[in-house]
Amino acid sequence: MPFNLENRFDPVERGDVAQLRELQLDRMRWSLTHAYNNVAHYRKSFDAAGVHPYDLRSLDDLKHFPFTVKNDLRDNYPFGMIATPMRDVVRVHASSGTTGKPTVVAYTQNDIDVWSSVMARSIRAAGGHAGDIVHVAYGYGLFTGGLGAHYGAEKLGCTVVPMSGGQTEKQVQLIQDFKPNIIMVTPSYMLNIADEMERQGIDPKSTSLRVGIFGAEPWTQTMREELEARLGIHALDIYGLSEVMGPGVGMECIESKDGPTIWEDHFYPEIINPETGEVVPDGEYGELVFTSLTKEALPIVRYRTRDLTRLLPGHARPMRRIDKITGRSDDMLIIRGVNVFPTQVEEQILKIEALSPHYEIHVEKDGNLDCVTVRVELKPDAAGADAASADAAQELQHRVKTHIGITTKVEVTVPGTLARSEGKAKHVFDNRPK
Repeated sequence: MPFNLENRFDPVERGDVAQLRELQLDRMRWSLTHAYNNVAHYRKSFDAAGVHPYDLRSLDDLKHFPFTVKNDLRDNYPFGMIATPMRDVVRVHASSGTTGKPTVVAYTQNDIDVWSSVMARSIRAAGGHAGDIVHVAYGYGLFTGGLGAHYGAEKLGCTVVPMSGGQTEKQVQLIQDFKPNIIMVTPSYMLNIADEMERQGIDPKSTSLRVGIFGAEPWTQTMREELEARLGIHALDIYGLSEVMGPGVGMECIESKDGPTIWEDHFYPEIINPETGEVVPDGEYGELVFTSLTKEALPIVRYRTRDLTRLLPGHARPMRRIDKITGRSDDMLIIRGVNVFPTQVEEQILKIEALSPHYEIHVEKDGNLDCVTVRVELKPDAAGADAASADAAQELQHRVKTHIGITTKVEVTVPGTLARSEGKAKHVFDNRPK
């Protein structure tokens, strides 16, 4: 049966902006009231700010309501932010808690259905459809990535391969044997899978994969070009975070590839100045903030994501898009007064033909001065050439100095030297005294 393109769209994806804004206002009033009436934290914070849900007469009035931050969830660990009776909660997820108590998020059955629907919509936006085989290499468990992708693909009518992360040789085997059309994984781990394919003598462009849906970590346009050239696929960006729902808050559309479209019928975005908290106009860079519009178990009001981007007009859909995430306000390094994001260094690395995307940034103190060392691997076809290594190191030093404004030491290593990630890659090692 031929695939009908019109079936790719939910009605709201074909509606106009005025109708969308009316829907958002109605749902936002419900969400703020639900949070205020059922979560002690929100009742206390709204009262302290002198606002009440009935003060929301327009979407612009949201700016008067207080922010929610990660520590609010940690301070109310484990279930203090839940707005429904626990008997109505069918699932909980949580962060790893590596920097403190984990942040716990909860879902009613309706929340799971909504999440599955926006994930199905996201896979459709990437060009997926019923009958596709989807290889899920996001981690399963308390991390929202694996199960979020899984339920969305099943909702769309796809065949799911629930591989999870790790066992890279087996990942390659199943891609060869099961012949999936779509892979959902972090971009850094996709590179590891491609490395393993080449180690086995398999051309990464020869597989059945046509689309990669990559998320859970910032990645650059240069990385997209690297992934598409190396794997012969469409590389698309999915956006989400556990506190707001999980993956599927926004998705890049295959017909435009111009930044994730936010599914604004469920998640209302704002951009704020991260220092003052003031809302900035669409098109200006700042910190991304979300308010949930339909979540039952864990409504979230003006959650500060720490992700730095800007809101852009809708293109492939009427909803607004976000630009590529340039980094996180809490991941930013300040090196001798210069603000530096890991993605800026990655972008310069990927412009040098001899260098691979596997890199680490080490920051130390030498007396009162910050010292930065970038360790990066050669590509396998450049390995063994001392001249290539020296030239690449010199070029990267020059590029970082010219385009970012900091002086670095560059160590170019042989392939396979640096640790590989099976999920989110760790690129920064800041060893300066706290």
